[in-house]
Amino acid sequence: MIRTGTMLRLLALALLVWLVLQPSAFAAFFGLFTRPGQPAIYNQGSLLSITLSHLLIVLVAIAASAFLAVSLAILVTRRFGTDFLPVSRAVANIGQTFPPVAVLALCVPLFGFGTTPTLVALFLYGLLPIFENTLAGLSSVPPTVTEAAKGMGMTPLQRLMHVELPLSLPLILAGLRLSTTIALSTATIGSTVAARTLGEVIIAGLQAGNTAFVVQGGLIVGLMALLIHDGFVALERWQQARIGR
Repeated sequence: MIRTGTMLRLLALALLVWLVLQPSAFAAFFGLFTRPGQPAIYNQGSLLSITLSHLLIVLVAIAASAFLAVSLAILVTRRFGTDFLPVSRAVANIGQTFPPVAVLALCVPLFGFGTTPTLVALFLYGLLPIFENTLAGLSSVPPTVTEAAKGMGMTPLQRLMHVELPLSLPLILAGLRLSTTIALSTATIGSTVAARTLGEVIIAGLQAGNTAFVVQGGLIVGLMALLIHDGFVALERWQQARIGR
């Protein structure tokens, strides 16, 4: 029997797919937010193309954040890398020190307008949650477990790949969940520097005084954030059950 929560998520997914593929089907609804003479559906580009571009930017930025953050957390939890913890934490905190808007403003003179400044901002902003959660996960692995793996003849790399990371994965996924959901919403400001994100739809609505455009962009971002958040939660629970926690 399908649970109510699962049914709601499936309905949200169906609504999202329908909205980006056939936005004209929602013209009557969005027409409630327009003034006479204004279009009800965003007409300056394909919602599907913009949504895919938005997701790709977030995916690339978070993948880069995850690679660096997890690598730094692994480094500082090794005996030879403990001295690098303050430096690693300072690097991970850079994104939280400078707001994304400030990073965009600093990156435009270096990289010009377009996607790159947005990628840099999201990359920096996503580091801290992934780093701290990976660090907490690796640090919480019981010493008895690693000693048992060592006694079985596992090399340090094998212990890391087959024992420490699997046991830490629920916390790592939680960090990824937080960074990804933040990046999904933060990416909208990338349109201020000509990145192709759903902020383009929202900004067009604000400039034209067309609330329907603002609602469309916000609704798509909100649905994606909700579904991706729930997807990560499901993965975390599955991994916790898998390792017996």
